[in-house]
Amino acid sequence: ADIFGPSAPTMFDIEDTDVYTENIGGRDLILPVERYGVKILSIGFFVRKNDAVLWRGGMASNALKQLITDAAWGDLDYFVLDLPPGTSDIHLTLVQTLAITGAIVVTTPQEVALADARKGISMFTGDKVNVPILGLVENMSWFTPAELPENKYYLFGKDGGKQLAEEAGVPLLGQIPIVQSICESGDSGHPVALDDSVTGLAFKRLAEAVVKATDERNATRPSTQRVEVHK
Repeated sequence: ADIFGPSAPTMFDIEDTDVYTENIGGRDLILPVERYGVKILSIGFFVRKNDAVLWRGGMASNALKQLITDAAWGDLDYFVLDLPPGTSDIHLTLVQTLAITGAIVVTTPQEVALADARKGISMFTGDKVNVPILGLVENMSWFTPAELPENKYYLFGKDGGKQLAEEAGVPLLGQIPIVQSICESGDSGHPVALDDSVTGLAFKRLAEAVVKATDERNATRPSTQRVEVHK
């Protein structure tokens, strides 16, 4: 859902993949691209990768709606939307288009990032949106050099995300270190989560925590309602 900075095609090594439509039930629906068992759609499939997307908010919102509602998603285990940073038209369009089960807030440990994360939590949990927070993920928690895998260097401060999770009363779903292999895997389109490395296991533990948090949310809270716009 990051219309202005799409990165999924690069991270899944499908930048040059053609996207097609198929008439299903009288509607021409976009067919998601499948990679590593994940169905993917991104605005990056429809614009040249070196061109800026110079669209006003309404155009970006309409594009997001199409990616969600005009696609042949089929049966899914989970429907995950990667949102851009901040609180914008895209976020509002999303909660008006879908009843969101829950939001995962991602931050880095330093205070300038935590301030934005607090705003994200406030937006989703406010009375008008009312989307539960499944938990918080702290990215870039520490730096671990490959040659010293037991060492941790806290470049951006220590446990800022953990403290915010405690402050907000939400689970800390995971802490992801800065490791060169994560950057290299993202650039090469081979997700580090596929590997049985320390970082790969960190992402697998994160996924397990998200599944658990989702199940607990569904068992204890009523379904989220779409945000209705009244003119």
